[in-house]
Amino acid sequence: MGAKTEALAREFEGKARDAVATLEKLGDADWKKVTAAERWTVGVTAHHLAGGLEAVAGIVTGIVSAAPSRGNFTRAMLDEMNAQHAKEHAGCTRAETLALFQKGAATAFAVVRGLNDDQLAKSGTVFTDVSPMTAEQLIVLGLLGHIDDHMGSIRKTIGM
Repeated sequence: MGAKTEALAREFEGKARDAVATLEKLGDADWKKVTAAERWTVGVTAHHLAGGLEAVAGIVTGIVSAAPSRGNFTRAMLDEMNAQHAKEHAGCTRAETLALFQKGAATAFAVVRGLNDDQLAKSGTVFTDVSPMTAEQLIVLGLLGHIDDHMGSIRKTIGM
């Protein structure tokens, strides 16, 4: 592992730890509040974030291993999947969401920590309607940025 990869892994670990600490403090009323950004409940937003960690880690692994493209997958298709996820997990519990987050975070951390700096520069297609991304770009946007965006929305919604 190189210095850049180590820094990304540490940053991810810190953001994930902070997210879990915040989610553990939420009460039932907080869990049901609707976020302004996503227009989902805090619980659904947290569950969406938790479920995405392992998925993004898998895409990073695919990029660095030069796996074949996932086919025609667009940002609009992701939006549809996210909307469906929000419907299917409207009743998700804090306990199941925290377990999913911790599992996904452990997987993502292991993937990032397992990379070397040269692998961060490898690129691949994530969405067919966007230019190829490097593994580093996907880590920054899909892991770090995703936590920042959704946890920021959750914190704003609950007044933290």
